[in-house]
Amino acid sequence: ISFAELLLLLLLLLLLLLLLWPPLPPVSVELSCGAGPSHVVLEPGLPLLLDCNLGASDAPFNVTWLQDGMTLPLDGDYLQYLGNGSLLLLPTSKDGQPAQGLEGGFSCISASALGALTSRTVNVLLASLSKFHQEPSHQTVPAGGAARFECQIEGVPTPVITWEKNKVAVPEETSRFISLPNGVLQILEVTKEDEGAYRCVASNSARKDISHEARLTVPAGELHHLRMPRWCSAAPAVMECMAQGQPKPLVSWSRQDVPMAVLLCAFSFPTMWDLSFYCAQVQALFAFFPIAPPVILQPPETVSLSRGNTARFVCNSSGEPPPVLHWLKNGKAIRPFRRVKTQSPGVLLINQLALEDAGYYQCIADNGLGTACATAKLTVIVREGLPSPPRHLSATPYSSTSALLTWEKPEYNSDQIIGYSLHCQRAAGSDNVEYQFAMNNDTTEYHVKELHPHTAYAFFVVAYSPMGASRPSLPVTVEMLEDVPSAPPQLSIASTSPTDIRLMWHPLSSQHSRGAVTRYRIEYSSLDQVDTVFSVEVGGNETQFTLRELQPNQAYQLRIAAGTGIGFGVPSEWAQHQTLAHYNHSDHMIFAPTELKVRARVNTLNVTWHASPNHTLVSGYKLSCREVEAEESANGESASQTQTIRLRKKARYHLLTGLGPDRQYEVRVWAFNKQTDGAAAVWKGRTDKAHDRTSPPPMRPPPLPPSSIQAKANSSTSIWLRWEKPRFSNVRIINYTVRCSPAGTTNASLVSYHTSPAQEILLGALRPFTRYELAVQSNGVDVVGPFSGTVEESTLSDRPSTPPEELQLSALDSSSVLVSWRPPLEPNGIIISYVLLYSGNLSQPEHLWMNLSQEGRFTSMEVQGLSSGTHYFFKLGASTAVGSGPYSPVKDVHTPLQKYELDIHAVTGIIVGVCLGLICILLCMCFSFRNGKSREISGGLDSTAVNPQYRRGGCPIPSDLPECGDSHELETLMPPGSQESGQPLAESPEEQSLMASANPVEGGDAPAPEPKVKTCKGGNSFPDGPWILCCFFFLC
Repeated sequence: ISFAELLLLLLLLLLLLLLLWPPLPPVSVELSCGAGPSHVVLEPGLPLLLDCNLGASDAPFNVTWLQDGMTLPLDGDYLQYLGNGSLLLLPTSKDGQPAQGLEGGFSCISASALGALTSRTVNVLLASLSKFHQEPSHQTVPAGGAARFECQIEGVPTPVITWEKNKVAVPEETSRFISLPNGVLQILEVTKEDEGAYRCVASNSARKDISHEARLTVPAGELHHLRMPRWCSAAPAVMECMAQGQPKPLVSWSRQDVPMAVLLCAFSFPTMWDLSFYCAQVQALFAFFPIAPPVILQPPETVSLSRGNTARFVCNSSGEPPPVLHWLKNGKAIRPFRRVKTQSPGVLLINQLALEDAGYYQCIADNGLGTACATAKLTVIVREGLPSPPRHLSATPYSSTSALLTWEKPEYNSDQIIGYSLHCQRAAGSDNVEYQFAMNNDTTEYHVKELHPHTAYAFFVVAYSPMGASRPSLPVTVEMLEDVPSAPPQLSIASTSPTDIRLMWHPLSSQHSRGAVTRYRIEYSSLDQVDTVFSVEVGGNETQFTLRELQPNQAYQLRIAAGTGIGFGVPSEWAQHQTLAHYNHSDHMIFAPTELKVRARVNTLNVTWHASPNHTLVSGYKLSCREVEAEESANGESASQTQTIRLRKKARYHLLTGLGPDRQYEVRVWAFNKQTDGAAAVWKGRTDKAHDRTSPPPMRPPPLPPSSIQAKANSSTSIWLRWEKPRFSNVRIINYTVRCSPAGTTNASLVSYHTSPAQEILLGALRPFTRYELAVQSNGVDVVGPFSGTVEESTLSDRPSTPPEELQLSALDSSSVLVSWRPPLEPNGIIISYVLLYSGNLSQPEHLWMNLSQEGRFTSMEVQGLSSGTHYFFKLGASTAVGSGPYSPVKDVHTPLQKYELDIHAVTGIIVGVCLGLICILLCMCFSFRNGKSREISGGLDSTAVNPQYRRGGCPIPSDLPECGDSHELETLMPPGSQESGQPLAESPEEQSLMASANPVEGGDAPAPEPKVKTCKGGNSFPDGPWILCCFFFLC
């Protein structure tokens, strides 16, 4: 194989490797809300992957990319959107063209079901390298001296600068050649061998550039003069201090302890023969301010609050220069309005939370070097059973400074309302203060006072229950009534002729007008006749008026008052002015400047005027200002000095500074020329009062909250609270503020604040057996830190401070009473028992009263064993584990007299027995009546009519009667004389023999046998048996 073929084969293999070589992975930058690089470079051949990772959800959706605040297009030659929401920036297009239009700030917004989040902004820069701004110049340095070459070039990323001598890299291992990062090459102790052509080479990922060559010449001779150090200001803080001379100077560095970094470069020449020369040194100062990107020191905290509460987010940051903070909600900037306010430094307040306030809140800090952000989530909890908003809110102006607010109770759950809060704020303006007024649930109206006249206010009402707050009612706006102005206009006076006076004034501000100014009243009189006062009224839209037909060279006093539809306000103080004398040389008379107006502030007066009517004669203007004392002398002159200021002819305004607040001043302005002074325009008024608030302190990071907060109950009315200093603080802490409130309270009036210089405090005057929420904040000099997290502690229990409520007595009978009650309103602990005292004698000592105890979980008891018809007195007390509380007021009850009553059970038994006996008697009577009839029928039958059926012994037996072989004999109790007369039936011989043997009679005939009643088996009963049974049952 020839050499050419081998070379071609190698080229083909190299090309194949290039095709099969995997592309370089892209540079990945994560855009989140945390810390990260502020700048990133899109270098050739390296794609840039921007990953949107905001943590809103595990799988971000609806990701929107922004470039310099504008939404990026969905398609582009250098953009590629990935499935996970990331953005890929390509350094070149598909056809190989370099990227264009990709420089700028990139950020993303990630939306989820809970809200939206925005990322920090990262600046994408394209790799580039500029031309040389400075190239090395030729140097001539004697042997032993120091040579210095410098070149300057800019690039992204920062180019690396190296040096070459005669197109060969300068050796770096020698200590004589010093290459600084800012493009400076120092050659110390130059020798003849150092001569040559020097050039610098700058390179970065964009390209490479070489400067022109500069030649170093080393002539013969020695250096005996001093070279001053040079100032260097480069992006890296490279401070170059270079000195040369004989003997060799000593270079030293020192840092002055001042807020900005000031470094001192000093060098001197030590000699053995002149020590004083050692002290003569030349110095050079290098001053620079340290810079740092912003960092979030205290991020806002995620909170979950009930509707109607107040959310407070605190965000503190640091950086140099100090960063500017702004807030976002769901990726959009928050604009302060009625319920949402921003406070300095880094505090966001949201009053009267509503459902639409829920979402993600972000604090963004930016100082030009980068951005930092922190995120907090706000969840608004709406509990079931909350009252609906109050209805039919109306506001009626009661006067110019008060209004009557009325409303109706909510439609739902109004029985659970414990109170209302009324919110009031000016309807106009963006940063108005909101005022809140709390009231009980027994009223639906409130009289708001101390409002500003002729000002529109917006009101709404919120109802509170133990579960939380309702939604705000529909707001209502009302404008207060007008009032008379509270201050007069500031008056300026000038004369343009001997017979007129021109008055000018500024319209009143809305704060002072307190209504629409409809007219002005001007009063004036001459000093010769002060009792004769003339007045004239002008329209409310006028700001100047000229009094005519006055006396020349006459002193007048004037004042002005503004009026609304209600009336005129207080007039201004009398101002004096003298008309011009009769002028004989009108061509040389200089008139007073027109429309003199003065805008008063606390310490300044801004004076403006128009040129005099004959301004062609004017060479300039003069302005004088003097303070008018409270008590002037009789001739109207003040003892204070007058300051006169000369101004140019074209001057039309002047600012007077260094004045006192709330002082009366007189300002005069007049024109002049070389010959004379003109007439003066006069203004007399008062500077504004000093504001109560002081100027805001310089921005400084607040101290961190204390740590290790511990609370321990000390008694039933006090709690010990202890804490430790913050582990890190850049401000001196002077004291601490403790916030104390009952747990779960929504009433701001129950929150108390206490100050302690030490790291502990004993909180007193608390309620017994109550749980409190406690938090502590650190206070520095003119700066207040955030509150710490809350700790909870309960006070100890105590005796009940109130007796049981609603003691009720009810007599059950003549010997028992039912006692019922409700627990005390202030039990101060867990009620373990109730003690009931009762007695029939009210004057009897308490220890002699009868007492009964009942467990604390019961609220009623029955008192038995009382006497009937007696007047009893009762009182009840409650007890906790600590002791007994007071007794309730005495109540009495009268037991009724005893009544004798039959026993219900006994009476019932008697009635049942009597009824059973009567039923038996009736049954017996029925049976007896039936048997008697049958006997009569059988006794009256003819013997021949009977069937001749006979048994043994000749006894005829009816065919329908059963056999009477087994009969029972019962002797009746009837006497013998009661027998029926008649022939008895013939008996059988056997029966007669039995009868004879059973009744033997001595000597004589046997008596007649007693009648018998027989009962046949299955037949009818005998006639006398039922009567005996009935009598037996009745007796029973």
